[in-house]
Amino acid sequence: MYAIIETGGKQYRVETGSTIQVEKLPGDVGTIVELDRVRFVHGDSGVFIGQPLVQGAKVMAQIVQQGRSRSITVFKKKRRKNYRRTHGHRQPYTKLLVKDITTA
Repeated sequence: MYAIIETGGKQYRVETGSTIQVEKLPGDVGTIVELDRVRFVHGDSGVFIGQPLVQGAKVMAQIVQQGRSRSITVFKKKRRKNYRRTHGHRQPYTKLLVKDITTA
């Protein structure tokens, strides 16, 4: 059984037992998170396609890790204008372990 969920403006294909890395979600490590923005579910009882979301479907996941990704360098420059700016950025993320996928 798998589902396509939406969180943080992105869509992810998840299965029970899989680990995904998503945009930062509030909560501590070990907390169970309910993701209810489910777009598509494929399982034993058939296929459910959302218009745009599947009614009553939800994915239960456990927060495994809260962290920040690798540093990237943001560099701006305008030629011949003596304008240069260097800035770094580390995007926060949440790693989730998918526990259960349910439909209505």
